[in-house]
Amino acid sequence: MSLSIEPNRINSIQTSESELERIRSFYTKASKSTLPTILGKVGFWLLIAFIVLYTLFPFYWAIVSSLTPTNDLYVTPVRFWPQSITFDHYRTVFTDGGFMRALLNSAIVSFSVVILALVLGTLGAYALGRLHFRGRTVVLYLILSMTMFPAIAILGSLFQMMQDFGAYNTLWGLVIVYLTFTLPFTVWVLTNFFRAMPAELEQAALVDGATPMRALWDILMPLAVPGMVTTALLAFIAAWSEYLFARTFTLTNSSKTVQVAISEFTGNQSFELPFAVRMAAAVVVTVPLLIGVLLVQKRIIAGLTAGAVKG
Repeated sequence: MSLSIEPNRINSIQTSESELERIRSFYTKASKSTLPTILGKVGFWLLIAFIVLYTLFPFYWAIVSSLTPTNDLYVTPVRFWPQSITFDHYRTVFTDGGFMRALLNSAIVSFSVVILALVLGTLGAYALGRLHFRGRTVVLYLILSMTMFPAIAILGSLFQMMQDFGAYNTLWGLVIVYLTFTLPFTVWVLTNFFRAMPAELEQAALVDGATPMRALWDILMPLAVPGMVTTALLAFIAAWSEYLFARTFTLTNSSKTVQVAISEFTGNQSFELPFAVRMAAAVVVTVPLLIGVLLVQKRIIAGLTAGAVKG
């Protein structure tokens, strides 16, 4: 059996190949490096370098200052690395009983805020994201509007309430105050997270006889772990780094947080500014936080790829 090909078909194939070759040659010429392309790439990498330098240099300078002897801090020209390294400033930080107590207070307050924000925020976000009732959009935006007020605007009223309820100069009082800016954010983020989940998951659990709380605990919460970890991390950073409320609502070392303790470091003389000691304390406070962020970030990435709907 002989195979015949129509002449028109051959011409069509030849025409297509020639057109393809013309397109290839066009894109080959267009892909050659030109001056605008090179300038664009150079500008892009210069912008990346500037962002990295702008972001990391303050932390680098804090480390350098904490390792520099006090007499060499104000020499000119500026030295970007000390000629001699000293750990006396870190020794001063770790031997200060007030700072160590404040470090413990910050840990207690921050972890308490995260736990309460997650428990209350998850329940509120589930109700706003999965349950249908009149006015839930209004409630959601009302919660979001709570974060629009600057802290200084509500400082006076909060101070009066702390005095009236006996919460002034207490750790539990700080926890309640910190919930004013961590809880609305947690509810808002988790609400959108619950809304994005497939409705079939919850409906299947309800058909099998599970209650809404059971469906939340067994079905939705395992899938919401990435969102919960993210909000917990941001709430912890906000509570750990807060200064205004801690400065206003605490008085003694038994309730001061680490940010207040850093600001209260004094020098050996009346008019000496303990810049290096404060930088050492800032590094001590920041390094564990950075390590925790990196560890949690890995869990977030793993959680985003975990969990699937089986058919």
